[in-house]
Amino acid sequence: MIKCFIYIALSFTSVLTQAQDTLSLNQALNIALKNSLDVQIATNNLEANTILNNYGVAGGLPVVTGALNDNEQISSINQKLNTGQSISRDAAGVNNFNSNVSGSILLFNGMRVISTKKRLAQLQRQSESLLNSQVQNIMGAVMTAYYDIVRQQSYLNTIKISIEASNQQLTIVKARQEVGLANNADLFQAQIDLNALQQALLSQQLVIDQAKTELLRLLTLRADSLVQIRDTILVDNGLNLDLLLNNLNKNADIIAAQDQVRINELIVKETAAQRYPSVRGTMGYNFSRVNAAAGQLLLNQSYGPQAGINIGIPIYNGSIFRRQQRVAEINVRNADLDRRVLVRDYQAQLVTSFQAYAITLKQLETEKENYSLSQQLLDLALKRFQFRQATIVDVKNAQQSFEESGYRLVNLSYAAKSSEIELKRLANQLTLTP
Repeated sequence: MIKCFIYIALSFTSVLTQAQDTLSLNQALNIALKNSLDVQIATNNLEANTILNNYGVAGGLPVVTGALNDNEQISSINQKLNTGQSISRDAAGVNNFNSNVSGSILLFNGMRVISTKKRLAQLQRQSESLLNSQVQNIMGAVMTAYYDIVRQQSYLNTIKISIEASNQQLTIVKARQEVGLANNADLFQAQIDLNALQQALLSQQLVIDQAKTELLRLLTLRADSLVQIRDTILVDNGLNLDLLLNNLNKNADIIAAQDQVRINELIVKETAAQRYPSVRGTMGYNFSRVNAAAGQLLLNQSYGPQAGINIGIPIYNGSIFRRQQRVAEINVRNADLDRRVLVRDYQAQLVTSFQAYAITLKQLETEKENYSLSQQLLDLALKRFQFRQATIVDVKNAQQSFEESGYRLVNLSYAAKSSEIELKRLANQLTLTP
């Protein structure tokens, strides 16, 4: 699934450069996965651990080395032989040439190579889990930031509708004043209310712009890029707590914590293996030649293959290996405790998020009805004000009820969606489509 995510992200090549570009959620996720520096780091870590997952790194493959040594020497020779002869010469040249090719392979070292190879494989699997975790975290953050923009834009739409109502109210007041049925107090109050809403509109636009900047940061794009979002918040109301709790074992962080326990267990075996004898087989081919211009021995040349067995037996080293093994066993217990703490915290976090999700869904249904009623109330108040059956205060109260209901509705929708995203992230269920 991770490779699928990365492939989809890399296949997305659109660049947001014009104001008319509309960014969908799926496009935002693709861009984030393609550009995310954190995902790139996790991908590089996975690649590095994949390269290291090799028997050669674990020490299980033969080691072959070659050596070549050629020395030229000028010596003064003064020798007396047992035959009574004497050899004396200055500046005599001597050439010493040696070469060899040798190979060795580990035959036994207490199964340490096997434990090391398993640990390297476990590290690779842990890197995959950490990459998956990073992908889920990036997707969750982008989705939350994306829907926050949708929420803020919904606020803006509510303010615009309220401004339209204030414009209608101001038009009615001006028409009445022309025929002498309204005073300046009503006109001033209507204009003040309209100005206040226009100020709120500008403030809300600033909030939207800053929310877009935060999204662009998550996408690793220029902070001044122009982007438009046209979307609505649709909440998946079919989540089940028991299924989510059962899927918690698929959480990438928990899987990575389980991998760490296994890694530490293998380190215990590697450490314990140091207390066993190690057996290494060796073989090679040597060539040696010494050529002297003077002296008793003018030429000495030898060559041929060699083979042998080296055995190393640890006898005493101050109980270092035993102490290292005990510390490694403690690290296993700590890793398991870290895993249990993580499971405990994630379970509590999941249940808390689901409680908020369930309650918000119930509130959302009621607020949808309240929003519809507040719209009708505002329309009715404007009509009654037009026929002088309601005061300007009545219209203002209806506007406030409409604005507050609109804010509550979109806040509840966003809260439910945020809880849904967090629940799916914890259960490792955030996905995207090609």
